[in-house]
Amino acid sequence: MDANTSRSSGPLPTSSARYARWDGTQLLEGLSADEIMNAMSDDLLHDGDLQRAMQRLFRWGFQRPDGTQVPGLRDLMERVREQRREELSRYNLGSVLDDVAQRLDQVVETERSGIQQRLDEARGETLDESIDYADRPAPGGAPLQDQAASEAGAEPTSRDEADTAALRDLLEEIAAQRLAQLDELSSDPADAIRALQNYDFLVPEARKQFDELLASIQQHMMQQAFDGMEQSLSSMSQEDIASTRQMLQELNEMLERDQRGEPTGFDEFMHRWGQHFDPDLRDVDDLRQHLAQRFGAMQQLMQSLSSEQRDRLQDLANAAIADDSVREEMGRLGRNLRQGGGAKGEASPYRFGGEESISLEQAMQLMERLQRLDALEAALRDVRDWNDLGKIDQSELADLLGEQELGEAQQLRDMARVLEDAGLIRTNRGGMELTPRGARKIGEKALTDIFSQLKRDRVGQHDQRREGHVGERLETTKPYEWGDPFLLDIPKTLKNAVARREHVEDRLVLRPEDFEVSRTEATTRVSTVLMVDMSRSMLYNGCFHAAKKVALALDALIRGKYPRDHLSIVGFSYLAHEIKPADLPSLDWNEYNYGTNLQHGLQLARQVLGREKGSNRQIIVITDGEPTAHIDDGQVRFSYPPTARTFEETLREVKRCTRDGITINTFMLERSPYMLQFVNDMTRVNGGRVFVATPDRLGEYILVDYVANKRKWVG
Repeated sequence: MDANTSRSSGPLPTSSARYARWDGTQLLEGLSADEIMNAMSDDLLHDGDLQRAMQRLFRWGFQRPDGTQVPGLRDLMERVREQRREELSRYNLGSVLDDVAQRLDQVVETERSGIQQRLDEARGETLDESIDYADRPAPGGAPLQDQAASEAGAEPTSRDEADTAALRDLLEEIAAQRLAQLDELSSDPADAIRALQNYDFLVPEARKQFDELLASIQQHMMQQAFDGMEQSLSSMSQEDIASTRQMLQELNEMLERDQRGEPTGFDEFMHRWGQHFDPDLRDVDDLRQHLAQRFGAMQQLMQSLSSEQRDRLQDLANAAIADDSVREEMGRLGRNLRQGGGAKGEASPYRFGGEESISLEQAMQLMERLQRLDALEAALRDVRDWNDLGKIDQSELADLLGEQELGEAQQLRDMARVLEDAGLIRTNRGGMELTPRGARKIGEKALTDIFSQLKRDRVGQHDQRREGHVGERLETTKPYEWGDPFLLDIPKTLKNAVARREHVEDRLVLRPEDFEVSRTEATTRVSTVLMVDMSRSMLYNGCFHAAKKVALALDALIRGKYPRDHLSIVGFSYLAHEIKPADLPSLDWNEYNYGTNLQHGLQLARQVLGREKGSNRQIIVITDGEPTAHIDDGQVRFSYPPTARTFEETLREVKRCTRDGITINTFMLERSPYMLQFVNDMTRVNGGRVFVATPDRLGEYILVDYVANKRKWVG
């Protein structure tokens, strides 16, 4: 490569695809409380643990209905790894040494060209006596004759022809010596640097280039570790070098005293040498960590090179720091940092596989960036929840990953706050819990999921070809949903459209979401008790998750469409107990027991319905097994296989329900000989219906059946 076209050693190039200027268009739409709640509803229903459901969402993210992915913590960590992979696959780290060699070639070429130019100028005097060459300065220096005279130890004299010839001969002799020295330079950069440190440059520009190269190498060995070292060693006076040597010696002695457990004299050291260090350092441990971080990039660079390249770079560094005592103290400092725990010891090497060349300065910047990416990944790996994520340095995250990723992290960080502000969760001494409003939101999601699975010809809640009563019109309104009676509230509909401020040619535009309809209330009431089997078999067979979802969906349906209806939920296993809909999502393993005490469940359901007025009362039973327990003399009797006595006591309770006008509809999730026998007897006594369903279709059966029977009762 030609020296004049060698690459710059400036800042590390960056990828425009990843680091484009932030213009705001990349921002994901903000997360709403409804979106968050809907995304974690299935997880919450599955194990009933709000904290775990939120943590899974926080860690893995979720997919919006439109298909866009809302990233989680794992995605952020993968972005960090992707950044590292991009850098490693881009650069050829071995080219660091090539860059130094090319810069040395440029120094030598500048010196050669300058020497040749001076020779040509001196020889050109005999060609044109009208030009006063003797008084023309050499490039960047004194007049040619004065420089040659200086080389000969003579004072400059006024020119005459004899003097000019003598000086020209002297200049050619000096130039020949310098060119011979340049010809003898080793191809090894370290050896070449050592030789050039003792070389007397004729061309000031070449000397400047060489000093800059030395300063660059020394900077990454010393100046980046010590803040106050503005000069390179090559430009320091002997007094300055002695001062630097003394500072390094005292620093090493202080670190060694600390390792031995002796008083360190930290304050005295900082008083003498504090200009070289961060003024906020508090003690020796802070100083050790500070130095380890500053030395880390060079250490990482060394470890990432091959053994041969590492030796060559170390030799190069040794050549750049010509003072033996300074070099020895620097090596001693590295050992003290490793022994004192400040440095990591042997740094893990980075495996580069790219082709793009990189300078030493750029390589150091790259090492620092890669270390920052490592630190960010480690910090993200320690994040447990949104509170921990808030402790991550936001500016560091934005600088390393970008503004879009910062926005995504902030969305995750604010997840719990958004839900709390919306009144869907609350924090108490035991942690977070759903509010009743949050439980209703889970139920609405369950209802939407169940009806979305129905075939098109079954979607909706009314047969439009059938006439019947839609119920009394209420004063309250709601957004129109498919299947609602189209009792349009025109003023509120227009108000919604005006609020959107959408016009076409000065005409107001109406959209489906603007339609507001009056709520209706059925003139008859239905009182329902949903009995959910909570025995362990329901959990083991994967049925209870579906049953919880149905219970929440039915609660949402009744609250939204039939507010005059009543719904109670009874869970039964070893014993039966009433469950509030708000508590359904958080039911956990401790609620499940052995036994299927259908008798106690029917008894409790009958008591609940006895408090409700109206002629339309029903019990919906969801179970996967026959009765295996009953109460006798105040004691629970459990037996499997079930006994005839359990069947008899349970059927006795069925008769009491029938006598009170309560219909029992049973949804069986499993079929067994015992179950079929009992259900047949129960149907014969009560007259209710029996459905055989699978967990994935349970919701369709129950909700569609409920709506269908509402038509019969209302009509």
